[in-house]
Amino acid sequence: MPNKRFPLRPIFVHIFFWTCFLALPFLLMPNNSTSVEDAHRHTLWTTFFFLFNVANIPLFYLNTEFLIPYVFQKRGIFLYLGSLIVLIFLMIQLHDFMFTHFFDELAQRGRRGGNYRGGAYMRIIFQELFVLAIGISYRFLSDNVKEQEAKKEKENERLKSELSFLRSQISPHFMFNVLNSVVALSRRKPEMVESVVVKLSELMRYMIYETSDAKVAISKESNYLESYIELQKIRFGNDIAIHFESNLTNSASQIEPMLLIPFVENAFKHGVGMILNPSIHIALQDTPTAMLFTVRNQVSSQIEEKKDASSGIGLTNVKRRLALLYPGLHHLDIQEGKGEYVVTLTINHR
Repeated sequence: MPNKRFPLRPIFVHIFFWTCFLALPFLLMPNNSTSVEDAHRHTLWTTFFFLFNVANIPLFYLNTEFLIPYVFQKRGIFLYLGSLIVLIFLMIQLHDFMFTHFFDELAQRGRRGGNYRGGAYMRIIFQELFVLAIGISYRFLSDNVKEQEAKKEKENERLKSELSFLRSQISPHFMFNVLNSVVALSRRKPEMVESVVVKLSELMRYMIYETSDAKVAISKESNYLESYIELQKIRFGNDIAIHFESNLTNSASQIEPMLLIPFVENAFKHGVGMILNPSIHIALQDTPTAMLFTVRNQVSSQIEEKKDASSGIGLTNVKRRLALLYPGLHHLDIQEGKGEYVVTLTINHR
């Protein structure tokens, strides 16, 4: 299981890297020995370099897990460079110790070889610098990825909080509008109040038990819209022509709950009143590639409607939710003119 603190450090990646690194002495071992003595000497050299490479494993993690985060990042680069020089010096001493005490035969050959020590030290320094450079690159890349993930997680939490707040605004705003409708109906048609309350209970059941999920089936959202429209039909009767068409061909499609209702509310709020033969047309279509939602209602061109303080909350809210939930995947077009108000929303499926 990958370490959650270091997203670039799944165990198998480290095992693979160190396996390849430790296999280098065997891969580079000459295979053209002309005598048993040469083969024996090559085997000794290969064993020596393998064991010395094993010593680089703690060096790597000492650099990445302690020196970089606790020395370089907190104490500064000069102390960090000094620590690396000390580590390289210790690795040279370890090389000499192993060479002298465990590979005496190679040590004797090295002493007879003249300037062996100087060349060996250069190879050690180069190897240690290579291991330290890999560790530095790995650590800074790992920290950068971790920082980006932290920023992304923080941004996601902020967006979740904002969406939660926006969604919480929808219910009170919706209930405010519905209760206004019930009050108006109680004055005009008191005998219809009971059936309206029944419809209202169905709407509230959906709001309480269904909208807690991040997404709901678009068919449920369609049923919710239909229940709301039926409630308005009871309220207005034959005073307004209401047409609702739902064509859902993609049964697996989902949508943010209560995302469409503000457009319908807006149509009933501003599409009736000082209008001759008012009508509202609502169409919902969903295909495997996109969802298309259209609301069309008439508006009065003679009298400028006086809006209350809450007017526009629903539309402003839904625009922000669309921007957060479907960035680059939606298109909202609102047209007003010639006594008609038309809203067209398209949401492309990922």
